[in-house]
Amino acid sequence: MASNNKSIKKHSDDLTGEHKFGDTGQLITFILFLIVWITDGFFLHYTTVLDKYIPLAAQISVATILMLVAVLMARSGMKIVFGKTREKPGVIREGIFGIVRHPIYLSEILFYLSLIIFKISLAALGIWIIAVLFLHYLSRFEEKLLLDRFDDDYRRYMKDVPMYFPRLIKKKEIH
Repeated sequence: MASNNKSIKKHSDDLTGEHKFGDTGQLITFILFLIVWITDGFFLHYTTVLDKYIPLAAQISVATILMLVAVLMARSGMKIVFGKTREKPGVIREGIFGIVRHPIYLSEILFYLSLIIFKISLAALGIWIIAVLFLHYLSRFEEKLLLDRFDDDYRRYMKDVPMYFPRLIKKKEIH
């Protein structure tokens, strides 16, 4: 196996697993982000210089749209992964997983971004970058597990479906 078994947290036999510190790391990152975003954005205003250049209506509109997309994407991804037990474990390609390989992590990234747009804080943006890097690390870790388990089927999935950014134009296969 490509990853050390001690670093894997299993949910059930039909799910491959995740990094054992993934949930804890995400929680710590989220709490740190909220502390910085609230403290700087609403009280100290040390790094909110850009906030005054963007109309509040635009900030609220864009932030609301991003928040809705994030919530719908997370809900859809969680429902597909945890909403049913599969008879035979395999690569999930249905729904949102046919558009991006990591919709739940992408929704988390968009959620943070929506908060940053609502109240622009460069300090919170720094924490967001750390969160994105951590989520990317978790994505790569999980992909190694999935490659170990599903080999060529997951390799094809990786080729067909982008990691985070949906393709606007479908790739044509050359035979």
